[in-house]
Parts: sequence; C-alpha cells; structure tokens
Amino acid sequence: HVQLVESGGGSVQAGGSLRLSCAASGYSSNTFCMGWFRRVPGKEREGVAGIGIDGRTAYADSVKGRFTISQDKAKNTLYLQMNSLQPEDTAVYSCAAVSCPRGVVVAAYDQYEHWGQGTQVTVS
Repeated sequence: HVQLVESGGGSVQAGGSLRLSCAASGYSSNTFCMGWFRRVPGKEREGVAGIGIDGRTAYADSVKGRFTISQDKAKNTLYLQMNSLQPEDTAVYSCAAVSCPRGVVVAAYDQYEHWGQGTQVTVS
C-alpha cells in the first residue's frame, strides 16, 4: 500500500527558508498526482501546491513565487521548497497522493486518497 512520510519541518524566522520532503513507497510516480496541503487548528485544510504525472504544477495564490513543488521520481520523493516564509505560513504540512490521468493537477484535498502524517512548520 502507499506510504508517505514527511520530513524537514521545523522553526524558522520570518524571511527564512525550509525544504520539506515526502518519501513515498508502494506507488508509481508515473500514475500518481501529488500535493502538499497545510492545516492550522481551527481552520480548513488549505491546498498549497500540486504536481501532475507530467510535471505540471499548480500553487495556491498565497504561496506563488515563494514555494516550489518538485519531484525526484528516481528517489520517489516529493519536495516543497519554501522561501520568504511568513508567520501566516505556520501550519502542519502534509503530502498526499492519488492515482490520476496524465495532464492534470489534483487540487481538491478530498480527491486525495493517501496522506502522510504531517510535519510542523513554525515561522516567527
């Protein structure tokens, strides 16, 4: 079965950077779309970025120009490079995966089938 394990979270000062990783197993990177989501207690889960099978990407307006999603298929690892972090980026970040056709990026969290446990990012 698909397993996703995030790492790379931590505490950083405003303006700083972090890179999150999501190690995936039990799936094929050529048939699964991947995404990053974040959640703050008391708020709805927010989609941050997604990547399709062919490498096309999509971002939430709040992170465009600051965050970059990428994938190393040889390592079965998804990344989220986060630059110019702000306190409002503080959240638990989770990666997710779902089988999808070529040519799309899956944006809605309720379409994702597999989730990691999440990693905390705190910006002060």
